[in-house]
Amino acid sequence: MDTQRLTLAVLTLLPLVMACGSDSGDTGSAPAASGMSGVHWRVDSVTVDGTTLQAPAGAGAGLRIGADGTAVGDYGCNAFGAKAAFSGDRVELTHARQTLMACAPRLMAFERAMSRTLTDRSLTVRAEDGRLTLTARDGDRIRLTEEKDASLYGTKWTITSLRADGTATNLPQRATGSAYLTFDRKTGEVTGRLGCNHVTARATVRDGRITLGPASTTRMMCDASLMDTEKSLLRLFSGTATYRLDHRTLTLTSENGESAEAVAGP
Repeated sequence: MDTQRLTLAVLTLLPLVMACGSDSGDTGSAPAASGMSGVHWRVDSVTVDGTTLQAPAGAGAGLRIGADGTAVGDYGCNAFGAKAAFSGDRVELTHARQTLMACAPRLMAFERAMSRTLTDRSLTVRAEDGRLTLTARDGDRIRLTEEKDASLYGTKWTITSLRADGTATNLPQRATGSAYLTFDRKTGEVTGRLGCNHVTARATVRDGRITLGPASTTRMMCDASLMDTEKSLLRLFSGTATYRLDHRTLTLTSENGESAEAVAGP
């Protein structure tokens, strides 16, 4: 899942969703709400007119509905926000807003099927044992699976973006997937790769902060874009950074305000 893209896009959409949320409606007391709200749901498949489309690998299609009746998620290419209204065993997502990026044809086909099925329709909610099925009256349906929050420890955190001077930038294409960190509770260390070189350092986690010791790295030379990424990440070491975990996204922010955002890998 391209969580960095989803996070940035949804931040843009949230004001629109919150504005919609001021409308009246029952959003929290219905049985459907208790089984569906507050959970990160990963979309597994969409069935339209009797044809089932499996979510493309890496599409990251998903949905989460908050207790305030706002919904955010990803169609597979574009992020979206909407208002969720519950009634009995049904839910309806309305006032949908989405980003307008173009992706590969397979992703766009899945996105069209999912958005057509999910929004502006009354859907029956069936949630059981970490599985969720949303079914329209004509039989179109979406199947989803609960996605657990990632742990700080033992997770491969792949760096997706860097922020400095208030501006966030995605990693260069050559660096995509090449920078990651893994925290080990037992050894008290962080290991990984900074874009070019592998790294090891002490990591002390306490009260929402991570104190990183001096970085011990290999000594390879790589493409300039990889080395630039590495230099930025090295500034997180030999100091203390705050960390924030949000489902499967980790944000590390140094004392000088620079930060790195990462997503949980397989």
